[in-house]
Amino acid sequence: MLDSHPHHVPPESDTRPNRIAPPPSRSRWIGGIALLVAIGIAVAGILWRRQQESEVAKWTAELAIPTVATVTPKKGVTGQQISLPGDIEAWYEAPIYARVSGYLKAWNFDFGAHVKKGELLAEIDAPDLDAQLAAAKAKLNSAEAQVNVRKAERNFAETTYTRWRESPKGVVSEQETDSKKAEFGSADARYKAAIAEANVNQSEVDRLTALEHFKHIRAPFDGIVTQRNTDIGALINAGSGVGGGTGPQLFRVADVSQMRVFVQVPQEQSADIRNGLTAEMTLPQYPNKTFKAVVATTSEAINKAARTLLVELHAANTDNLLQPGTFAQVRFNLANNPGTLRIPTSALIFREHGPEVALLGPGNKVELKSIKLGRNLGTEFEVLGSLSTSDKVIDSPPDSLSQGDEVRVAKEATPSPAHEAEVR
Repeated sequence: MLDSHPHHVPPESDTRPNRIAPPPSRSRWIGGIALLVAIGIAVAGILWRRQQESEVAKWTAELAIPTVATVTPKKGVTGQQISLPGDIEAWYEAPIYARVSGYLKAWNFDFGAHVKKGELLAEIDAPDLDAQLAAAKAKLNSAEAQVNVRKAERNFAETTYTRWRESPKGVVSEQETDSKKAEFGSADARYKAAIAEANVNQSEVDRLTALEHFKHIRAPFDGIVTQRNTDIGALINAGSGVGGGTGPQLFRVADVSQMRVFVQVPQEQSADIRNGLTAEMTLPQYPNKTFKAVVATTSEAINKAARTLLVELHAANTDNLLQPGTFAQVRFNLANNPGTLRIPTSALIFREHGPEVALLGPGNKVELKSIKLGRNLGTEFEVLGSLSTSDKVIDSPPDSLSQGDEVRVAKEATPSPAHEAEVR
C-alpha cells in the first residue's frame, strides 16, 4: 500500500556543501594590514599636502619680491633739437601806394618780375595836379613881379630918405625928414611882405613839383614784384589807408636775397635760445631738402598772451627757393651740455609728492627720492641735481613699489643715447 504522504524533500540549502569558517586569528591579521595601509595612505597624503603648501608659500614669497632692472644716470647731453613751426618773411617787403590821385597811365612790371631799385613800375596821369602846379607857378610869377615893384618903391624911398637926412641943417625941416623916414619904412615893409608872399608861392610850386615826381612809381629797392593790384585806366586815390588815406595798394615788392624766419618759442624752452644758434628748416613743398638758418635776435620779452619768445632767424636765399609767407618746420640745434645728467623716461614715478625715482639701496632695499626735471629729451629727461652717476635707478618700477621694499635685481638696462632723442 502506497504511503499517502509524499516523501520529505530536504531544503535546497541542505543540498549545498558545507562552508568552512576561517580561523579567528587570520581575520584579525588581515584587518590589521588593511588598517595600516589606510593609515599610511592618509599620512602620506597629509605629508604631501604639507610639502605642497610649503612649496606654494615659498613660491608666493619669492613672487612677492619684484625683479627689477637698474640704470645709472648718464652724463652729458649732445645733439639735442627743438622742433617748432616758423614763418618765412622777406628781408624787406613794402606795399606800394600812390602819392597822387589820377588815372593809371601805364605799368611796366607784373607780379613775379625782378626789379632794380629806382626802376619805373607804373605811371599815373594826374591832370588835377598838373593844373594846380600851373596855377601855383602863375601865382609865383605874379608874386615875383610884385617883389620887383616893391623893391623899386623901397629903393626910391630909401634914396629920398637918405638925401633928406644928409641935407645941411636948415635946408629941410626935421619934420620933413621924419616923414621921408616913415615912407621908407613903409616901402621896406611892403617889399618884405612881397618877398614873403613870393616865398610862399615858391614853396607851393616846390611841393607840387615834388608831387609831380610821384606820378612815376618806382621800385624802392632791388627785389621781386609779389603783387600787382591795378591796371591801366584805373582811378587812383592817393593814400595808404593810414591817417585817412583811402588809396588801394598798387604793388608789393619784396627783397628776397635773404629771408627772415620768425618762430614763437615756448617759455619753458626759451632759455636754450641764443644768438648765433644754428637751425635747420624743412618746407612742405621741398620735403627732401633742408635749409640752414641762424638765430639773429630775440624779442627779449615773453608774450603774455601766448607765453612765447619771438625769435628771428636769418637764412640765405641764393637759389630763390624760399618765398615770403611760407610755413617752415624749424629745428634748433641746441648747445651741448656736458654736465647735465639724464635718465630714461621709464624710470620716473609720478605721485602726490611730484616726480620721484626709486633707487637701489643697501640690502636691495628701495629708496624713493624726489627729483627736479629739466628738459624733455623724448625718451629721456634731464635731471637737475639730486642724483649722481653712481646711483642705481630702478627702471620701469612697479606701481606698488614703496619705500623700504625689497627687490631682486635682474640686469642693468642701457638707455638710448641722448643724440637719438628730440626735445618735444
